[in-house]
Amino acid sequence: MSDFKVTLHKHKMDWLLFGAMLGLVLLGALCIMSAVNAVSFSNAVVRTHLVALPLGLGVFLLAWSFNYQIYDEQWKTLYGVILALLIGVLLFGTYQRGSKSWFVLPFFSMQPAELCRVLTILAAAAFLDRQGRNIREMRTLVKLGALVLPIFGLIMLQPDFSSIVITFPALLVLLYCAGVNVFYLALVAVFALVAGFFTISWTYLYLHPSLRDFALLEVFFKLASQPFYMAGFAVSVAVAGYGAWWFCKQLRVFLPSFYFVLATLVVLAGFFAGIFVDRQMKPYQRKRVEAFLAPQSDPQGASYNVLQAQIAMGSGGILGKGLFSGTQSRLGFVPEKHTDFILAVVGEELGLWGTLLVLGLYLLILWRIAVVAYLASDRYGYLVCSGIFGMFLTYMLINFGMLIGLFPVAGIPLPFISYGGSNLVSSLLALGTVQSVYARRITMG
Repeated sequence: MSDFKVTLHKHKMDWLLFGAMLGLVLLGALCIMSAVNAVSFSNAVVRTHLVALPLGLGVFLLAWSFNYQIYDEQWKTLYGVILALLIGVLLFGTYQRGSKSWFVLPFFSMQPAELCRVLTILAAAAFLDRQGRNIREMRTLVKLGALVLPIFGLIMLQPDFSSIVITFPALLVLLYCAGVNVFYLALVAVFALVAGFFTISWTYLYLHPSLRDFALLEVFFKLASQPFYMAGFAVSVAVAGYGAWWFCKQLRVFLPSFYFVLATLVVLAGFFAGIFVDRQMKPYQRKRVEAFLAPQSDPQGASYNVLQAQIAMGSGGILGKGLFSGTQSRLGFVPEKHTDFILAVVGEELGLWGTLLVLGLYLLILWRIAVVAYLASDRYGYLVCSGIFGMFLTYMLINFGMLIGLFPVAGIPLPFISYGGSNLVSSLLALGTVQSVYARRITMG
């Protein structure tokens, strides 16, 4: 029989992951300085980034040296910190861009929702780690929902839709990797789709009132605001659920009635979630939805940002125009060029090869996070890496998808590349935690 040796790796770093992260950070700093070089507020942007960068690297090193398993033990404390931060920003925060999402500190501003995203993954992973054989039961998903919904509700009150857009898919990946029943995950996805369908449809009808001349569309539009129509829709869904159960019974398809009740409740929950989101949406957010649905309908208004970003990227060609030499971005044709549309600057100034370099570094980070999850010494480390993998995957897909029209503009930065101190620090915290899992991995040899 072979002899196996258990090796505990301490104070080791995944250098491929670190190198990819460092490459993105350095590239991001150059692109940010280039993007704001010709604007009046360039000094403020560069100064804030130079404050956030060493702070974030310090957080990364601290998270790497810190034993991640303490989060598993103190997950309830983490949950309390999340709620305290989100309640605190609603009470004492300041408005920026229509959202009360910021704490203004002496040298920089802090957006607590960015930090709370990482803490939510850490707390949710700890909760799921404790479920054991109950992980595939519906009650596990309900309990997690009871933990997460207050967080999402507080974020919606700011309102900050982009934080939920990133956090929700990350939690889905975490749930899947934890072993939650795929049927229940499908119901969660249906809930999100139903809520999104109603929100997008009502937004489009709001922006195009002439469509409401059709009686059926007018009734559909009133579902969002009039209690009588809301109640009628709820009753109709309940009747449809009962009808589906009766029809299956007549066909001798004996599915548990619990499934039909659950499906009905999910649809109704998605409907009322759509109402809540619709009432929280600002006019500029509705315009973003319109730009996604019909980008050519308003090229000088709602669709201007996306179209100009695409023009800038296309003008860069294969090799690009060179750093600090982009014309579309430097002349101000691309709005939000240092935040939401930083990839347009990369494409114009570094060309296709620069864009592929950014994509390649992100894929390298995702691959290394997956490897660290596989090597984790415990289930909690595996779950933490799974949630962080989902977070960075969503960031990447949405940012690249925005520029090619697959996703609406959501005000979501590209970590390490876009300007944003809170996002940079929280992203470095996430990768520092992954490095902590790697440093404490156990291998058999």
